[in-house]
Amino acid sequence: MNDSHAPTPPLAPRRPIVSEHHGHRREDPYAWLRDAGWREAMRDPQQLDPAIRAYLEAENRYTDAMMAPTGPLQERLYTELRGRIREDDSSVPAPDGPWAYYTRYREGGQHPVLCRRPRDGGVETVLLDGDAEAEGSEYFRLGGADHSPDHRFLAYAVDRTGAEAYSLCFRDLASGADLAERIDNARGDTAWASDGRSLIYTVLDDEHRPRWVYRHRLGDDPARDVLVYEEADPGFFLGVDRTESGRFLLIDSHDHTTSEVRYLPASNIAAEPRLIAPRERDVEYEVSDHGERWLILTNAGGAEDFRLCEASLETPGRAHWRDLVAHRPGCLIEGFLVFRDWLVRQELEDAETRLVVRHLADGDEHVIAQDEPCLSLGIVPGYEYATDTLRFAYSSFTTPARVYDYDMASRQRTLRKEQEIPSGHDPSAYVSRRLAATAPDGERVPISLFHRRDLAPGPETPLLLYGYGAYGMSDLPAFSPHRLSLVDRGFVYAIAHVRGGKERGYRWYRDGKLRRKMNTFTDTVACAEALVAEGYSSAGRLALHGGSAGGLLVGAVLNRRPELFHAAVADVPFVDVLNTMLDPSLPLTPPEWPEWGNPIEDADAYFDILAYSPYDNVAPRPYPHLLVTAGVSDPRVTYWEPAKWVARLRAEGEPPGRLLLRTNMSAGHGGPGGRFQYLEEVAFRYAFLLQAYGLE
Repeated sequence: MNDSHAPTPPLAPRRPIVSEHHGHRREDPYAWLRDAGWREAMRDPQQLDPAIRAYLEAENRYTDAMMAPTGPLQERLYTELRGRIREDDSSVPAPDGPWAYYTRYREGGQHPVLCRRPRDGGVETVLLDGDAEAEGSEYFRLGGADHSPDHRFLAYAVDRTGAEAYSLCFRDLASGADLAERIDNARGDTAWASDGRSLIYTVLDDEHRPRWVYRHRLGDDPARDVLVYEEADPGFFLGVDRTESGRFLLIDSHDHTTSEVRYLPASNIAAEPRLIAPRERDVEYEVSDHGERWLILTNAGGAEDFRLCEASLETPGRAHWRDLVAHRPGCLIEGFLVFRDWLVRQELEDAETRLVVRHLADGDEHVIAQDEPCLSLGIVPGYEYATDTLRFAYSSFTTPARVYDYDMASRQRTLRKEQEIPSGHDPSAYVSRRLAATAPDGERVPISLFHRRDLAPGPETPLLLYGYGAYGMSDLPAFSPHRLSLVDRGFVYAIAHVRGGKERGYRWYRDGKLRRKMNTFTDTVACAEALVAEGYSSAGRLALHGGSAGGLLVGAVLNRRPELFHAAVADVPFVDVLNTMLDPSLPLTPPEWPEWGNPIEDADAYFDILAYSPYDNVAPRPYPHLLVTAGVSDPRVTYWEPAKWVARLRAEGEPPGRLLLRTNMSAGHGGPGGRFQYLEEVAFRYAFLLQAYGLE
């Protein structure tokens, strides 16, 4: 890779701002990249400050110039990626009364088409055509869509900026026409009342936080909608849902470690919401109903890995919670689904997941057997309550996704769909393994990996290591057709199941946040070293990938051990952690304090974050080739975080290899809205990696 004639990268001017907290003086040379009107720019990128726009566009031009030689490679990769997708794919129809609902795509279509047909077969009705709705919009993403209980109306949410501020619309399914009213600045979630004419929904405040729940009746002016509940704590987010039985609507208030649920009858949503149990710090719970009782999943009472409880509908308070499924340390209950006769729970233990079915009448339980380890398994919720059929999805590194209908009474399963790879895929051509690394404190950190069976890994083998490690989110080895474009070119692909996720129970999460956050990064380093020790690659030959909080992982690890890596990709990375956590006006800051700490009030939190925040720890060291992405409309990781980080790396790091910043000027955290537009981004990322290794 000869860069002797490469264009000169843009150099952001330094305009230092000095701040002092807890007796510590800190200089921020690139604070000017944060637009004072960021709220307006997030919703309308054309409002971005011209000087900031000019700098970001200069970075984009530099990135395009540096990547120009890979143009043919990007086209080949895009063709490969698209060739592995069935373009006219569709979901398995989900029955609901007289209808079966499903989503499909048309050949060449970017967006989903929502449909239904008679339950036992018949003519399809298109409910919502995403491609048609997207016409004329630079960005488009369909959010939630929910039909009314009587199948007459559809409530749906659309985002046309990437800022995740949705517009709620309502369609008469008999005529196919939209109603006159539209509700803007919504979160996108709705819950229908039993009458099929009214519903509740969530609205965002000026800081982009879901703060209010309102009640709407079709045909009424939304300006006259009634406030149902307001969340006073800026650290809590709101959401609404409907229980599986359809009898109750739920209003959920939560941050990352504390929750509080209110309910109201679906038959009378004008009623005052009633509280299940008042919030207690670090106590989480979620509820559903069955007969005359509430079913409650909670960590209350020291049940760190959660237990399932029951309580009377009339006395739902915590004092009345009785064990239905007792707490078992190390076995995390991730979630549950209720049917008329059955209770299904999903468990995670030592990075292995399983589904457990319980007959509610007699308590008899069984585990749904699976064929292989290192898999991803998930419940697919349906619409029907009085059924013996559970739908679940299964995949692994090597096995494309399969959707099964499982008869909980007979214990027989029926394969309803297998992910089709039109260009061909032979699972036996690949091998998947589970390894373990030893962290500095002695913890065993699981690693999942796969590669071609005919590959004999060695010191020259390129290896892409992925990590996230935050918010208790677990990264299990699901199938991705995209990764084959690297693996088929000789890469080993690995996931580091580091602390901060819940792969080894809630303790695994607790030990990777707040004052123990550094474990996430030392675990990642231990995984990289273990892969080298096992002969899968060598130091300086690895690549590192993470996005959002996983981008923080990338930045923190590169600051600690850059010599381990040849290249890295940080997608919309959360790298300016300290500045963000010091600013309560930003959308996610107060809700994030339970995850990272509150450095405004807590000196220990301030210095803990300072110790790992990637932006604050850039130093003259030989960083690897690095691709960084951002989005102007991103409400989760604001565009200036990656922009400031790249500017500082250019100025203060030892000349990194190739340092590229690519900012999407009209999209947000999830990138472009269309499925083929997303493939273009994957092709770009993979071309960067292949170019870095000289494999283009």
